Order: sequence, then structure tokens, then C-alpha cells
Amino acid sequence: MPKKAKPAENGKEEGPAPCKRVKVEAAGGPSALNFDSPSGLFESLISPIKTETFFKEFWEQKPLLIQRDDPALATYYQSLFRLSDLKSLCSRGMYYGRDINVCRCVNGKKKVLNKDGKVHFLQLRKDFDQKRATIQFHQPQRFKDELWRIQEKLECYFGSLVGSNVYITPAGSQGLPPHYDDVEVLILQLEGEKRWRLYRPTVPLAREYGVEAEDSIGSPAREFTLKPGDFLYFPRGTIHQADTPPGLAHSTHLTISTYQNNSWGDFLLDTISGLVFDTAKEDLELRAGLPRQLLLQVETTAVARRRVSGFLRMLADKLEGTKELLSADMKKDFIMNRLPPYCVGDGAELSTPGGQLPRLDSTVRLQFKDHIVLTLGPDQDRSDETREKMIYIYHSLKNRRETHMMGNEETESHGLRFPLSHMDALKQIWNSTAISVKDLKLTTDEEKESLALSLWTECLIQVV
Repeated sequence: MPKKAKPAENGKEEGPAPCKRVKVEAAGGPSALNFDSPSGLFESLISPIKTETFFKEFWEQKPLLIQRDDPALATYYQSLFRLSDLKSLCSRGMYYGRDINVCRCVNGKKKVLNKDGKVHFLQLRKDFDQKRATIQFHQPQRFKDELWRIQEKLECYFGSLVGSNVYITPAGSQGLPPHYDDVEVLILQLEGEKRWRLYRPTVPLAREYGVEAEDSIGSPAREFTLKPGDFLYFPRGTIHQADTPPGLAHSTHLTISTYQNNSWGDFLLDTISGLVFDTAKEDLELRAGLPRQLLLQVETTAVARRRVSGFLRMLADKLEGTKELLSADMKKDFIMNRLPPYCVGDGAELSTPGGQLPRLDSTVRLQFKDHIVLTLGPDQDRSDETREKMIYIYHSLKNRRETHMMGNEETESHGLRFPLSHMDALKQIWNSTAISVKDLKLTTDEEKESLALSLWTECLIQVV
């Protein structure tokens, strides 16, 4: 099931971390994001801050505010999503709860004003105008091509799912009470102005969403207004609230969120089970039964704690001597639920192999490398304890953009599997700009051609 992203927060225990403010003047000529590479896109999002500075001083530590005087960039941001886009989107069949939430912050609490079933634009606009309600549009990258383009590149850059929500709030209104989230948040101001207040986190790098009473969070650590073209970042755990100032037009902002359940703790939970399983095959003590009635005891005994501590030290020693740390679910979950590569047209290049069929004398190269993971796992066609490990290659080329980040939608994995004897040949393909099929480190020419053909059939390599 896809992980659903939200807004986030952060800070340090020893006091409110200041939110750095950067003023940027318009550079002569049109301003646009750089889509040449995932790193290029992120660099253009946080310009003029350098990525090295961002990850050293701000990421998971403190907020960053970039206020820009750049009409070209403001125009581009406004094109990403407008209030006026809702009419055509509603005509495509949007539903309350799934696609759109209507809400307002009343006396410090979130009041949901959703109707049942399908969203009708006239009713939505009536609630917006008369009830001063905020419209929250879930995962607009499903419908807006440029957001698909941005978020697909960011998923490549972070190696983590990237979701988004659009918030449209009328003048003199607020949609949500003070709260913090379990994701890293990037805010792009698209239309109008939004006044933000950030507070010291009560749970730095929070793992869960939480609402805070305004009388318990003190004064804002920072307070500022975003205008079109402005950018704001804050870490998960940062308490925040935002409202549209009275007397102005409505505000539209895009919240891009990432790094939900993507911590070292999550990685340990994902990998330790495989390490224990493999070690138990060789270690008699790990296969020995628990003491009688251990599970019935209120508290774990000192003997049991020492025993577990010894096993953990033994596993740590074993880990130092191994090259492979198996991911049970995180790699596969990411690839299964992320966006497919951005493409224009019907996307045939993602599902139908093209170009020349690879032969033994062909030179091939990997394509869509950022959308592929290679991992090891037990042979899923066998259930006995002696089953061999296999190489699994998962990719996102056939993922459905329409279900991205919609947690309750069914997803399936796409990819291939090979015996361990193919590992060196696969690494050759992964690590080479281009390689001749006949040079692959496999025993027979038939194996070499078969490997190349399998990858080509999945659109993962091309003949050059």
C-alpha cells in the first residue's frame, strides 16, 4: 500500500531554530526549473541556496524561506495549479474524501465540510465563497502533467515517495489548526498570499501527525508571508499554521512532501529480519527454543535480556563481514508505488520495447536507471527452508500515474528475476555506459543473449 505524504515540521531540542530568509532578485530573462537531471531540478527549486549548504544546514534541522522577486518564476508557479482549474477537474469525476476535502479551522479545530459522493463544482465554489472553506486537492500530479514531471524527478532525487496536496484558501480564512506532520515539506506559493507561523517542535523529526492546541505552543518562532514564486522548506515535526490575510484575493499553495517512514529506524526494521533469518540457518543457538512460559511473564527476565543482547552483538559482527544487506520491503514498496517516468504522449516507450533486438554482437546500455532497483530475496516459487536466493529487478515503468499516493488503491510489482549466477553480468550492465552482450560474465552465449533479451523486453535496455 502506498504511503501517503503530508506536510511536516522540525526543530532542535534546545530552542526554536531560526528560519533562514533569502531574498532573490529577478535575473534578466525567463526563469524556469531545470529538468535536465533530478539534481538539477532540486537545485533550481532551492536556488540560490546550494544543495551542499541545504543538506548541511537545513535538511531535518531547521526551516528555509526563499522569497523571490521573479515575475517569470511566479508566472510558472501560477500555471502549476489555479483555482480556475477545479471546474474542469470536477467534470472528470472527483469525489469528496478521496480527491477533495473541504474544511475550515474553527476555534482551533478542523471542521470538515465535505458532502457525500461526487464533487460538483458549483457546490464546491459556493462553500469556498460563502463558508470561507479551504479546498484541499489530493495528489494533483495524477492530473497535472507539470506536477507529474516535477515529482517524478524528485522521487529520483530523494529515492523516496513524493506526494503533494494543493490548498486553496479564501481571504480572511484558515483551513487547518496548528499541527505537525511526519514528512519533509516543500511549499511553493502559486496564487495570492499566505501568512505562515512556525513554532518550536515538540517532537523533532516526528513519525506521526499531531495537532497542537494554540495555547500550548507559545509564540511563533517565525512569521512571514509567502507570495507567488516563493519557496518554503521545513522538517517533519515543525508545528505550523497558515492563513490567507483578509482583504486580499484567495491563496493557492502546493505542499510537496517526502521522507515518510524513510528513517534509519525504518531501514533497520526492514533489513534485520532477513539478517536474522539467514543467520539462523547457520547458528544452532538462534534456532533453540525459548524458555518455557517466557511469553507468559509480565516482564522480560534479566537472563532473556542478556541473551537477546548477545544475539544482537553477534548479528552486528556478522553484518561487518557481509556485503549484502537485504531489503525485505522498502525497496519494493518504493518502486511499486512511485510515479512512472514522465513522458509525453501515450507512453509506448515505457511498455513496448523499441529499436533493434539485442543479439550476441550487440552493444547495449541501461535506460531508466533511476526507476529500477536490484535486490536479493528468497525464491518465491519454493517454500522450503533450503530455497535459494534469487536476484529480483523491480521497475516503475508500468506504474499507473492515476493511483500515485492514493493509499487504498491496488498496486502490483513489475520486473524480472534471475539466479545468483547472473549477478556479475547485471552489475556490468548497471555500471557501464554501454557494454557488448558477448562480454557479459556468463558461462554460455545463450545465457548472455537470454539476459539481454529479457531486459530489452521489459524496456530496461536498448541497443546502441
